[in-house]
Amino acid sequence: MGDRIEIITAPLVNVRVTSNLNSFMAEKRFDRGLNIADLKGRLELITGATAGNMTLQVYNENDEPVCALSDDDALLGSYNVEENYRIHVNDPSKKEGEFEDLSKVEKFELSEEEYAKRNDSVKSYLMKNKLGKYNAEEQARIDEERIAAEKAEEEKANTITVGSRCEVKTQGDPTRRGVVMYNGKVHFKPGIWIGIKCDEPMGKNDGSVGGKRYFEAPMKYGAFVRPANVEVGDFPEFGEEEDEM
Repeated sequence: MGDRIEIITAPLVNVRVTSNLNSFMAEKRFDRGLNIADLKGRLELITGATAGNMTLQVYNENDEPVCALSDDDALLGSYNVEENYRIHVNDPSKKEGEFEDLSKVEKFELSEEEYAKRNDSVKSYLMKNKLGKYNAEEQARIDEERIAAEKAEEEKANTITVGSRCEVKTQGDPTRRGVVMYNGKVHFKPGIWIGIKCDEPMGKNDGSVGGKRYFEAPMKYGAFVRPANVEVGDFPEFGEEEDEM
């Protein structure tokens, strides 16, 4: 009972989910009104662990243990589970990495020649209707547009220097200001990305993603955006303009 506290907060919470059965991490949103038994049922679908065997441990953003979700009848909201905390699922009845071992999975293989003879394949449909790469003119246009977009992105990125003040505008988000901390390619998405240390906690990370660090920033102050969304210049922090007047 000592692990549970009464909280008044948003009805949904975003958490990271890990388990002893696989190496991947999932980001999920759960309703704080779920009881722990229902939460285990959902985590069973995510991790492959068995709900009846699993134990749940909560870790904060510094990967420090916070509490164990041990009462199946209790609500998730009655525990100290905050945004971006991690719930680790442990199922001692299953072997570590059991669901990542593909050596025992029987594979269905089809040769290129056999695949080309099929009339019900995606390749057959594309060839018959002259779509995608089987339409030379259309594919040439797509390639030209992609090359032009990549060139424009690279040219814009070349105008953005690390250490510059900047303003960031992305659709659906409020305007942010901060400092350019990174300019280049990243491991989690293709293309060029600009790492920003925001003036306010309006980011999504601390300058690291998936365990790889690109720059230093407090949690929620780091963000990665496309070059097209960034303008560098003499952008003071919001509120400083009024102070100067």
